This record gives sequence, structure tokens and C-alpha cells, in this order.
Amino acid sequence: MKPLKKEDIKQEVFDLYDDYAHNKLNRRQFAEKLSLYAIGGVTISSLLSFMSPNYVDSILVKPNDPTLDSGFITFESPKGGGTIKGLLSMPKDATKKLPGVIVVHENRGLNPYIEDVGRRTAKEGFISLAPDALSPLGGYPGNDDDGRALQKKRDRNEMIEDFIAAYNYLKSHDDCNGNVGVVGFCFGGWISNMMAVRLPDLGAAVPYYGRQPSDEDAVKIKAPLLLQYGELDKRVNAGWPAFEAILKANNIEYQAYIYPDVNHGFHNNTTPRFNKPAADLSWERTITFFKKHLRD
Repeated sequence: MKPLKKEDIKQEVFDLYDDYAHNKLNRRQFAEKLSLYAIGGVTISSLLSFMSPNYVDSILVKPNDPTLDSGFITFESPKGGGTIKGLLSMPKDATKKLPGVIVVHENRGLNPYIEDVGRRTAKEGFISLAPDALSPLGGYPGNDDDGRALQKKRDRNEMIEDFIAAYNYLKSHDDCNGNVGVVGFCFGGWISNMMAVRLPDLGAAVPYYGRQPSDEDAVKIKAPLLLQYGELDKRVNAGWPAFEAILKANNIEYQAYIYPDVNHGFHNNTTPRFNKPAADLSWERTITFFKKHLRD
């Protein structure tokens, strides 16, 4: 049987994966529903394997990259989960203090993809901190299914406090210039929006396909926003028109892009939802945005 390609997969399968990735279906239910699309020599197991993340072959910046100082640290989050672990990365050749970026994971903890995004950010001349909100429960458990199950056990408002604590840690770091932004994906996109609500001194926020704050919260935003959405992500996009109306009515600085014909998760290069042109363009815009707003 020839290998599956993204073009062979119906959009309904990507929609099912979105439900599975957001805890609306468990793995057994996901497999059962995939059986409708296991036709023409395509098996359920091959579909499951194809849709699952491939971390081994997808890392763009290796953990031992010789141009980076990258390693795990801990910081205190007294209003959140206590002691939080995070990946701190910065370029080795820095000659002055660097702008900072908090990198916020999806709904499954600090997996290899988000660690990689932290290192990618550092390669662009920033000091990045990618916290693991699963730290109080032992940290990312090594697979996304168990990671999602663990993250469901944490209170989301306590997790906001963990990322605010990360912001405070990075802002006062000896190698940071004091200007700190945030980029987050899915759950991390919502956290990015909420950090913009909670932190009047936040330098910039880049939520990728993140759920929007309430109207009451949105009016509090002071940070410039760069909002990244996928056209096929109807679940998250449903909240965008009302959010945009609030941003406009309150003269909040923002840019928003809806990338055509791409799914939720289009930046994540470990699954077939990945769309390289949209991911590359959105990341170029992210780095340009951070350089504009966070450098001295």
C-alpha cells in the first residue's frame, strides 16, 4: 500500500482530529469514527498513525544547537502551581541584553514541538522561556494523550498565574532588556490573550488560533496584538468578529491574519495539519512583530 499523503485525507478527518485533540473524543471514539474513512486499502491504524504527531523527525533546532545556551530552569509561581519548570534559551553570542518572549504550549504540556519553538525564538535573537504548566503534576509525561489528561486536572486560572510568573521571571532576568512578549498556540493562544488582559506592561502578544477573551476582559488590553487564525478553524474563528469589534471600538493596536484553506494547528510541523507556507509566513510576521515592539 502506498504511503498516505495529506491530500488523501478528507477535511472531515482533520475536523475529527480537532475534536480528539481538544478532548471532545477519546482515542477509542476517535478510532471508531475514523473507521468511516478507512476505505480503499486505508486502515484505521494507518490513519491514526498518520494523524499523530511525529516529534522525532520534526525538530528544526536541536536541543544541543551550538549557537544557543538552552536548558531547563525552575521559577516560583506562588499564585499558581508552585514550582514551575521551563526551557530557557538564548543565543550564545549575545553582546547586550535581549528582548524576552514567553512561549506557551497547547493543551498537553511542554512537548518537543513547543520546546523547539522556544529554541527557534532564541535563534532569532531573543531570550525565550517555555514553561510547562504540567510541572505540579510531574511535567509533560512523554506523550500527548496523557499530557491532555493531566492538563485537564489543572485549573486554567491557576495556569494563567504560572505564565504571568514566567513573565515576571523573564522580565527581571539579568540577560533580558525588560521588554517581554508572549506567543502561544491553541490553549497557549488563549493564555496569550489573557496575559494581554492581565499585564498592562506586556510588550506584545501573538496568539495563534487562541480562544478570545470575554468582551469585559478584552477592553483591558494595552499590548499590541498579532492574531493568527486558520480559515478552516471554525470553532475558534467563531469568536473573532466580536473580539475584533471590541478591539476597534477601544482603539487597541492589532493586526489579524486568517490564512486561507488551513486548519487549526497549521504552525505545528509535527502533524499533517501543518501548512508550511502559512507557518513560514506567520512566523516571519511573528518575529518582525516582536523585533518592532520588544527591542530597545
